[in-house]
Amino acid sequence: MQRATVFLFLILAFQGRAQLDCMLGVGGPDGETIAEVFQLNEAQREQLANWGAELKYRNDILRDQAEYLLKRNDTTPPEELLKVSKQYNAILDSMHQNIRMMDRRMLALFNDRQYERYIQLCRELSMRPIHINRSIDER
Repeated sequence: MQRATVFLFLILAFQGRAQLDCMLGVGGPDGETIAEVFQLNEAQREQLANWGAELKYRNDILRDQAEYLLKRNDTTPPEELLKVSKQYNAILDSMHQNIRMMDRRMLALFNDRQYERYIQLCRELSMRPIHINRSIDER
């Protein structure tokens, strides 16, 4: 029971932190929505699909590591669960960094009009946009 409680707490903490950032969701189920809302051109759509596939690959590896960690520590005594939770949290942090990296890549491809639309939508949602230095080409 304690293991389930720790696991639930870690998931909720990760989701709570993710809600602060205004994430595009590259690699998520809403790829077509992103393309429509920001009126992506063909090259941008191709990059969106490629980076979505890369994100899935990266996070599948991390997800496998997390599942293995949980299976390996299925009968871990409660005093050891803190160590396991820190390892699990590190995996979740890596997944979040991957998501943010792909969103940053996509935002770097946005033209000024698309990026301004992103900023506007983030403000409407009271979320913190990911800022991209528009003077540096991050591709």
